[in-house]
Amino acid sequence: MTAVTCAVKPTRIEAVNTTLVIVWDDGHESYLDFEPLRRACPCASCQGERNVLVEFRPPPPNYTPASFELTGWQYVGGYGFQPQWRDGHNTGIYSFDALRQLENRP
Repeated sequence: MTAVTCAVKPTRIEAVNTTLVIVWDDGHESYLDFEPLRRACPCASCQGERNVLVEFRPPPPNYTPASFELTGWQYVGGYGFQPQWRDGHNTGIYSFDALRQLENRP
């Protein structure tokens, strides 16, 4: 098993109003609005998954206003960030590299 390595890591993460602010170890700052962050949730329930035998395609999420309210988060290992949303969703783990790339999405 190989270790996950990230190009950059956060030194600080804060929720400010409806924006996740991330200060990276290279000095860059990212500002991610909660709604696009939640819509990009990488978990299998949101994005689906494939294995050798089957592909799971979940139904479209039924978002509510609570879906876009961040209530907390935790670090996962040395590679990821796991948010908790007011609607109870908490299974998405974003790698630090994926979080950094999210700011460049339209």
